[in-house]
Amino acid sequence: MNNLKRVVAINDISCVGRCSLTVALPMISAAGIECSILPTAILSTHTGGFSGFTFHNLSEEMDKIVAHWKSLNLHVDTLYSGYLGSADQVDKVLNIFNTFSNAFRIVDPVMADNGKLYSAFDDTFPSYMARLCKGADVILPNITEACLMTGIKYLEGTHTKEYIEKILNACLNLGAKNVCLTGVSLEEGKLGAATLSHDGKFSYYALDKIDGYFHGTGDVFGSVFVSAYTLGKSIEDASKLACDITVKAIKETINRPQEAKYGVNFELTLNDLYKALN
Repeated sequence: MNNLKRVVAINDISCVGRCSLTVALPMISAAGIECSILPTAILSTHTGGFSGFTFHNLSEEMDKIVAHWKSLNLHVDTLYSGYLGSADQVDKVLNIFNTFSNAFRIVDPVMADNGKLYSAFDDTFPSYMARLCKGADVILPNITEACLMTGIKYLEGTHTKEYIEKILNACLNLGAKNVCLTGVSLEEGKLGAATLSHDGKFSYYALDKIDGYFHGTGDVFGSVFVSAYTLGKSIEDASKLACDITVKAIKETINRPQEAKYGVNFELTLNDLYKALN
């Protein structure tokens, strides 16, 4: 029997609230993949909708953990980076990329949404994230993050195909091999993702837009995409499955009302994810 694939998820731990590693670890595991973790920070809750949360940066531990892994001759199939606790962690993640140079690199440059940087970051942070994207096999920015890294003006609402392709090409020019852009709407009432591969192939997939803001959907999308890509799916197929599972998680949340700040009910999609990939 073949060993399971191994993904290392590099992200924060929000102890309450479904996001980051509390989404990535169960979802990637449910796909039939071993998920190892490298925490970048630990928070009492995630930062959306909660006040008074605690935050502890884990930069000092990251290099120590990776050094120990290196001594074990650890095999890693995919490195998946998400939220970083500070700009100095970019160099630490680049060190991890170099240490496990045969692994796929998938970068979700988590830092912004709806046209604005998250409050934890200053205006210099997008340039650090852009450095991380160079050499990545796939990057997974939303439109805001892509615009901040490339200098393209952010536009709200429904977009033209030309505008989306401009953003995608600019992301490739950062040095990424493939791009999957989330939060894309080329048609009124639809929302999904667009991909552009290194050979110039463009794809777009969208489903009916569901009104409201749902915490953790980016982490659900990223975790499904990483799982599918690690198991050999194309970026187009990985993006499509990630859209499908994310929308299902939103629908499961609407059907079972709760406080929105706690995130989407991704737990109710895990069986669908396993069936889709095994």
